[in-house]
Amino acid sequence: MSWYLEVLKKYAVFSGRARRKEYWMFTLVSVVISIVLTIVDKAVLDSSILNGLYSLAVLLPTLAVGARRLHDTGRSGWWQLIGVVPLVGWIVLIVFFASAGEQNQNAHGANPKFAPAQA
Repeated sequence: MSWYLEVLKKYAVFSGRARRKEYWMFTLVSVVISIVLTIVDKAVLDSSILNGLYSLAVLLPTLAVGARRLHDTGRSGWWQLIGVVPLVGWIVLIVFFASAGEQNQNAHGANPKFAPAQA
C-alpha cells in the first residue's frame, strides 16, 4: 500500500524515474480498487459512477507514474501514446513497463533502486 500512496503523493510529477515495483504495485492496487468499486456500483447503485469517479481521480497519477517508469528505461514519457494503437500498442507498452531500468544515471535522474530514501 505504501507504493500506492507514494505515487499519489507525486500526483502530477512527470519528471524523474520510477522502479518496476512502484509502477506495478500502484497498478495492482488500482485494479483491485476498481474491481471493488465496480462490484459496489453494480450491487448498490446499479451504475458505474464510483468507478468512473475513481478512474478520473487517478488518471493523472497513472500517466505520471507511467512516464516515470518509461524514464527509468531510458525512454520518453510520450511513448505512452503508443497505447492508442490497437492491440500492438498495449503489448509494446507492457514490454516497456516490464523491462529493467537503466542501471546508471540517465537523462531523467539517478537509478531509483539505489537512490537514498527520502524522509
